[in-house]
Amino acid sequence: MRNVLLAAGVYNVLWGAWAVLFPSAIFHWLNMPQPNYPQFWQCIGMIVGVYGVGYAIAAFDPVRHWPIVFVGFLGKVFGPLGMVQALWTGELPWGFALNCATNDLIWWVPFFLILKYAWDQYQSDAGAAPLSDETTLLAETMTTQGSSLAELSQQQHVLIVFLRHSGCSFCREALADLAAGRAGIEKNGTRLVLVHMGTAASFAGFTKSYGLGDVPAISDPERRLYRGLGLRRGKLSQLLGPGVWWRGLKSFLAGHRPGALEGDGTQMPGVFLIHQGRVVGRFIHVNAADRPDYAALAQLPVTP
Repeated sequence: MRNVLLAAGVYNVLWGAWAVLFPSAIFHWLNMPQPNYPQFWQCIGMIVGVYGVGYAIAAFDPVRHWPIVFVGFLGKVFGPLGMVQALWTGELPWGFALNCATNDLIWWVPFFLILKYAWDQYQSDAGAAPLSDETTLLAETMTTQGSSLAELSQQQHVLIVFLRHSGCSFCREALADLAAGRAGIEKNGTRLVLVHMGTAASFAGFTKSYGLGDVPAISDPERRLYRGLGLRRGKLSQLLGPGVWWRGLKSFLAGHRPGALEGDGTQMPGVFLIHQGRVVGRFIHVNAADRPDYAALAQLPVTP
């Protein structure tokens, strides 16, 4: 990845310098009329050269600097589209397409692979701090009411609902479902706990509007508990697949309007039942639109 981006950087700087210093050269070689305003061509050369500096910077940490690669990739995709239109209408000679091939087309595959690698690293939380085991995490994690999850589960079963970011329609739908089914969840003494990625203050006001303001909550903006219990960032199909869009439309029509993103927009939700400091039941969402039966999970039989 480093070599590809360094090569792209060198190429862009050299091409940009050539266009700035010799703006009439390519038009002369292709027997095209010289532009009335060569400064426009020189400006394009300057922009391409500046991109080269960005690629060189990105080369030393492609994952961290993926936005530079992404913006460059978009330019390399949209540029040929305009070229095809110009060639089709005869506004540019076919020889001019060679310029597009070296500027854009040959970089599609390597830039795409770099972006895919960055996405895979993002999903896998590469570089994140190592986590404790489940039992330790449950003992260390405190709710807004001052008790740890392990302590709560010694007294009664605890149903922990991990939410998506508070602006998500499915997060809002989940809270509405929990409010409607709370009696069924708690009928045998199960305690409900909510885990979110926002601030404690904003979440308190958010849940109060659903009648859940008294439910113990855990703010986990670094997603330690999410990751510790196996909840990962979603793949594109899990977040934006056709079924997710369809369920999102139904949720929207049901009154669950999206809001401002607070937290990681790619984090997947989940539900866990814990008893005496250990996980005894779980529901892992296949996609962001899954709708668990919270009451059924809360009443799972627990063996000693």
